[in-house]
Amino acid sequence: MKVAIPDLALVALVGVSGSGKSSFADRHFSRTEVVSSDYCRGLISDDENDQSASQAAFDLVHYIAAKRLEAGRLTVVDATNVQPESRRALVALAKKHHVLSVAIVLNVSTEVCAQRNANRPDRDFGPHVLRNQNSQLRRSMKNLRREGFHKVVFLNGVEEIDNAALVREPLWTDRRSDHGPFDIIGDVHGCFDELVALLRSLSYTVDPDGTGARHPDGRRALFVGDLVDRGPATPAVLRLVMGMVGAGDALCIPGNHEAKLLRALQGRDVTTSHGLAESLTQLADEPPEFAQQVASFIDGLVSHFVLDDGRLVVAHAGLRADMHGRASAAVRSFALYGDTTGETDELGLPERYPWAVDYRGKAFVVYGHTPVPDPAWLNRTICIDTGCVFGGRLTALRYPERELVSVPAAHVYWEPARPVVTPEADPGRDLADLDIDDAGARFRHHRGRLAAPGVADYQRLRSGLDFGAEHRFAYPARP
Repeated sequence: MKVAIPDLALVALVGVSGSGKSSFADRHFSRTEVVSSDYCRGLISDDENDQSASQAAFDLVHYIAAKRLEAGRLTVVDATNVQPESRRALVALAKKHHVLSVAIVLNVSTEVCAQRNANRPDRDFGPHVLRNQNSQLRRSMKNLRREGFHKVVFLNGVEEIDNAALVREPLWTDRRSDHGPFDIIGDVHGCFDELVALLRSLSYTVDPDGTGARHPDGRRALFVGDLVDRGPATPAVLRLVMGMVGAGDALCIPGNHEAKLLRALQGRDVTTSHGLAESLTQLADEPPEFAQQVASFIDGLVSHFVLDDGRLVVAHAGLRADMHGRASAAVRSFALYGDTTGETDELGLPERYPWAVDYRGKAFVVYGHTPVPDPAWLNRTICIDTGCVFGGRLTALRYPERELVSVPAAHVYWEPARPVVTPEADPGRDLADLDIDDAGARFRHHRGRLAAPGVADYQRLRSGLDFGAEHRFAYPARP
């Protein structure tokens, strides 16, 4: 029996004493990947069977497991795990570290377990222990998925356990073996003409019918999301991007606007603000099957990509370093919406925490979501949404060259709700090398106090501005 598990996960072995969990772990996992409750009990009390040390032993199990997950290591917990409260702690630990949780149930008869325990002189507990564990296991089996495990595997009987073959699979976000080169394209928002112009400026050949585009040197486009809403030609943008992805000429991740459009296409109750109404009106003029294709396409997009041996991360709204290459609802939410403060500004829009100020990861993070007039590097992060739909530009970052290419918008298609701060480069300073420590010092010196920057202040800080003056930028007024 083939058993596929994510290569980064918390694996809980579930079974009564004597079901073969430790032997199973020895066959399928390295010694360092397995955290055994018996071993930890021995570390605490010098006796692996000293039940009085169980609480301290499980504290140690959880501590070691947490440190491994924090380091991005697959972790296997070898314990009976037949009690719901034991499994609940493991599911919570997996969620805390943004990894998937897997339960592998070794379902062996109590007779076999009793015979195995009888051959082990250190297992001198009575038959009632096995009966209680087996009863707890039987009550648990149908509830494991509802408890929060991403995957549950049942291995029934000795033969099935012995014949199991474990296969480790990378997460969908893991494209570390993909080295590009890429042309990473910012938020398009239905601006089809500008997208075609940008692709051609990047030397792509665009099909006359707008259903595909390819680069003569094999480069691929990578779209950061927000293909839809606000602009005049959302269906045309989708048709082109979907064609490129289907042909292997592009990759795409979702933006928050795709997430909302998907909910609408699925018939869920959503407000049609921020340009969604325009997308739905434009899609209504298309054949019905096209909307189904769009829904299927969006539904298949993953939260972010980790590329080029981990040197590049692309997420719509950016991503903290501890979330790179991981999977949880929190990771997807951050990738789609960013890190919000929970408060709204005077326009009723959410205030976002400036996560890039605190970023210390080794990977370059390329994102969009929050329009800026000019992209600028900060702590190895860069936002390439230059507000095309607001009359700005559509921008691409060529990777690994780290060269920016952009085309101007033909019109102001949508009036921005919030003005965008104009970056003003620090003379003689390469913004690609801008570091938060010196930028933060300048900010504190100017304000004359130690304080965290607000959202508007962060826009200036991110761009390395001279804090002595404030500037506003209104599209399309541009030199």
